[in-house]
Amino acid sequence: MQPNYTIRRPTQAELSMLPAIEVAAAQLFLPTQYAFIAAWPPATLEDLAAYFSWDGVWVAVDIHTTPVGFALAKIVDGEVYLSELDVHPEHGQRGLGRGLIKAVAAWGKQQGYRHMSLLTFNDIAWNALFYARLGFRALTAAECGPELTAIAQGHIAAGLPATARVAMLAELDQLLLD
Repeated sequence: MQPNYTIRRPTQAELSMLPAIEVAAAQLFLPTQYAFIAAWPPATLEDLAAYFSWDGVWVAVDIHTTPVGFALAKIVDGEVYLSELDVHPEHGQRGLGRGLIKAVAAWGKQQGYRHMSLLTFNDIAWNALFYARLGFRALTAAECGPELTAIAQGHIAAGLPATARVAMLAELDQLLLD
């Protein structure tokens, strides 16, 4: 991660800045077959406040301490689940996504968890391939717990194609390696 950025917990007031980051990051889907995602509404302030109350929000801030990226996580099937990871495209390709994942992994390890799971697209380079380079591996349907399966089914019900989605898992120790 470049030195002009810091990963930290947000203040409650900063939560209101996160939907704009999500909207900007969603624009990256426009040239893909999932362009419809760019029109989806971002997380609500109520949703973000829930993650905040669970201690499940991290932000990447620039030199002016303005949030430019964020991660949301919660506990699913007894392990850390990365619900969302967004970096404003103007600040992309600077290690912020990886830095946010490492912060979530460090928190999870401190809480006594061993793994992190997520759901992502299997056919977009900055999704599954990005996570695979960090140490995530694809899960079979049989390896997914009931809560992760329910989240995946919710994604499909919302319009995401089942064949394009993949559940992934990594050991927190692996994610904390440099």
